[in-house]
Amino acid sequence: MPKLKTHRGAAKRFKKTGSGKFMKNRAFRSHLLEHKPARRKRRLRQAAVLSEAEQRRVQQLLPYA
Repeated sequence: MPKLKTHRGAAKRFKKTGSGKFMKNRAFRSHLLEHKPARRKRRLRQAAVLSEAEQRRVQQLLPYA
């Protein structure tokens, strides 16, 4: 069976944790920040764990992660 290709776009966006879950950076933090509350902007800095459904999809994109 041939090797599987890693989806390079996904590889740049998701990191695997020690327990095997995938982390993602949150959206809505790139521009138009003036009107967003500081509390919201602070929370957007934190990486988030993917949901169970997203975990399965990303695992297919990153077969060797």
